[in-house]
Amino acid sequence: MEKAIFILNEQHHHVIYPPDVYDAIQAQVTVVEPFYTSQSIQENLSILEDVTVIFSGWGCPRLDATFLDHAPNLKAIFYGAGSVRGFVTPEFWARDIVLCNSASINAEPVAYFTFSQILFGLKGGWHHVRYGDIYRDQKQSFSGIHGSTVGIISLGYIGRRVCEFLRQLNINVLIYDPFVTEDEAHQLGGKRCDLETIFRESDVVSLHTPLLDETRGMIQGKHFDLMKPNSVFINTARGAIICEDEMIAVLQTRDDIIAMLDVTYPEPPLPDSPLRTLPNVVLTPHIAGAVGSGEIREFGVTMLAELKRYLSGTPLQWRVTYDKFIHMA
Repeated sequence: MEKAIFILNEQHHHVIYPPDVYDAIQAQVTVVEPFYTSQSIQENLSILEDVTVIFSGWGCPRLDATFLDHAPNLKAIFYGAGSVRGFVTPEFWARDIVLCNSASINAEPVAYFTFSQILFGLKGGWHHVRYGDIYRDQKQSFSGIHGSTVGIISLGYIGRRVCEFLRQLNINVLIYDPFVTEDEAHQLGGKRCDLETIFRESDVVSLHTPLLDETRGMIQGKHFDLMKPNSVFINTARGAIICEDEMIAVLQTRDDIIAMLDVTYPEPPLPDSPLRTLPNVVLTPHIAGAVGSGEIREFGVTMLAELKRYLSGTPLQWRVTYDKFIHMA
């Protein structure tokens, strides 16, 4: 029987892996108890010697050479959360250890959140809420839903799902993703174009780009300068993809456009950041992804299903390979 250990933040242990999910995992493998955090495992690295499987989530320890040297028999990691960028290392990839995550499960609530904000933005919702008298007659200032144009930047799990939602409506979808062909964009109901066109022609622009060395600071002030009157920019990806100082400078002169930011850099914004006080900025505290026990529980359920596939030799559904890793958020 595989020997497993749970290592993640204490506050998330029983949310990602509630008792019924934990018991189901324990029926499949021998679990080392008690569970550990990334801090407490550093004081007990010797316990990793016989461990073959790790279950984790938010608070996964960094998988560096020291950690891995203490876990010579480690074969698989089931990460019940989204991005793995915070803990994988070159040493990890060199050891050919199976890694699965729940990014696709987290993508679903992000896509729903984004879809709701796109529709709200097209109706001028935030403009009305942020600028005083909501009963002022501004209805002709906004595009509405039908016949409007929405720009989607990057087609990962989330961007593709948002496109699927938008296909239900009479909306023109523009897509920027250098790895997507015209045919793929067309199949998702959109038209491939460059970044400048996205910002110039869209009533709402939604960012879904992974944070990579190549994408850091990709969205600049010049892009916000191009935005249509009364348009909306949504970021549920990563704050560092935007040159925030340049964005702020444009927002200070363009009070007709709204920036709806679920992520910032740093996160949260510094106490004196203009993002906290600008009337045309809407901040939410990284809530687009899974929140609440019901949504987060699905992470653990997904990893339980992956464990069963792994043990039975069935192809894994959510394995993260190095090739996938370098293109994901």
